[in-house]
Amino acid sequence: MKAWFKEGEHWVWFSAASVSISVVLVLGLLSMISVRGLVHFWPHEVYDYQLKTDDGQFEQIVGELHDTKLKEFKNQQTGVIEKIPQFLMKVGNRDIYGIDFRWINTTDIIGRQDRLDDDVTVIERFEYGNVYGHLQAIIQNGEIIAEQEQVLPMMQQLVSASQKLYQQINRIEKVTLGGINYQLEQLRLDQKKFEAEGRLNAEVQATLDQQRAELNAQFKEQQSILTGLYSEFNQLGEVTLRLAGGQVIHVPFKSIVRFWLPNNMTMTDKLGFFFNSMGHFLLGDPREANTEGGVFPAIVGTINMVILMAIFVTPMGVIAAVYMSEYAKEGMVLKIVRISINNLAGVPSIVFGIFGLGFFVYIIGGSIDEMFYEYALPSPTFGTPALLWASLTMALLTLPVVIVSTQEGLSRIPTALREGGLALGATQSETIMKIVLPMSMPAIMTGLILAVARAAGEVAPLMLVGVVKLAPELPIDFNAPFIHLDRKFMHLGFHIYDVGFQSPNVEASQPLVYATSLLLVVIIVSLNLGAITIRNRLREKYKALDN
Repeated sequence: MKAWFKEGEHWVWFSAASVSISVVLVLGLLSMISVRGLVHFWPHEVYDYQLKTDDGQFEQIVGELHDTKLKEFKNQQTGVIEKIPQFLMKVGNRDIYGIDFRWINTTDIIGRQDRLDDDVTVIERFEYGNVYGHLQAIIQNGEIIAEQEQVLPMMQQLVSASQKLYQQINRIEKVTLGGINYQLEQLRLDQKKFEAEGRLNAEVQATLDQQRAELNAQFKEQQSILTGLYSEFNQLGEVTLRLAGGQVIHVPFKSIVRFWLPNNMTMTDKLGFFFNSMGHFLLGDPREANTEGGVFPAIVGTINMVILMAIFVTPMGVIAAVYMSEYAKEGMVLKIVRISINNLAGVPSIVFGIFGLGFFVYIIGGSIDEMFYEYALPSPTFGTPALLWASLTMALLTLPVVIVSTQEGLSRIPTALREGGLALGATQSETIMKIVLPMSMPAIMTGLILAVARAAGEVAPLMLVGVVKLAPELPIDFNAPFIHLDRKFMHLGFHIYDVGFQSPNVEASQPLVYATSLLLVVIIVSLNLGAITIRNRLREKYKALDN
């Protein structure tokens, strides 16, 4: 045993055990996020419970069973503390019950159905949560047009027509009218610019008025189309459902996102529902204070910010590393700079956010507004948190990682290659550009991978320099210049923070937090895999020279 310790074998086993534990913890964390996130998209069966209330009355609870737990209660007769199971039920109908989740004690249950009858229907609405009940009738213009067996097939047709109308309305409001409003705003700013520069004469004014009149005519034309679509939307009517306890609710078709019969679904139906739910989540807009709906704006904002950050940080980090490794002379100043860069990596991220807000937003952005957008003041253009400043702040945050990784790659290039390039008549800059940097690309890509992974998960600095809870417009659209660096944006990391810690409906937000966390991990892994693929190809390309 002493010989075993002297040879240092115990350190090998200790390292292997530590790595194994770390891998197990990471895999366990990913498994938990994946399971709880994917369950959010799977259709849940609906249960029916009969409860006895404190006043001796009876109550019927219908909804999805989401969770169970043991709660301690003190028996008033014996004084013994007992653990009683509780069920978390999603009862929906927030406009009627006030809350859509409810804990019930199993001791209060006097009757239970493991499954309701097959025709129980779940309706997902744009507002007020789900509806759980039985279809009764379809009403249009005050008249019943379908009852009993006729309701389901007609409802499928009307919901399909409602979805098509909603998509048309949404496209006109967001794309067409949004583009017209954007052009009108640009004309207003152009007029203010001409006034500030003293170039607003009769000819220019006439041109602006003509363009404004054309846009207003287009706006009115689209509004008339929109009015017709809304009229069709309202004429679809409503469906009535019988809820638990016999209460009847009227649900307009214009407020229905989709509906399904959870207790009457085959495995194929459930798989179709699963992938359809994922599509709604990935491509839909958030609803109900981000606790429902999709995360498409957050996906777009996250990817745009990460790509811009990579574009900013890569040249800055590479240039700084090349200067310190190839041009700067060794000495006390260079040592201090290197120590400062290493220490910069340990600065709390919120400090970078404060710096970005003070320097980039107020100083740089304010100066840009005064020099180029004075006509738009006091409304700021770049002197406000936006995508550009968030990307630059994250570039500054991840800059030490890229510099250190690039320096490590440069130090691995043999000196003989540099001397050979110089001996063949190349200048130092040509040697660096054509020999040293290409061979250092794997290390540069490694630094970029680490930078992307950190930037995509940071939240604190982004809250100060551009991220918002709900962005009215995407940072990228079909209006020139297509990428709007002066707009605020949504971010998956902030979306997780907002839904998980700021939402008043905690139970409803939990599955969405796991689903969004899983999506963020997938995006980071995808970006990293792309960078790793490029790095490996570059490593294979220059392997012969490296040897």
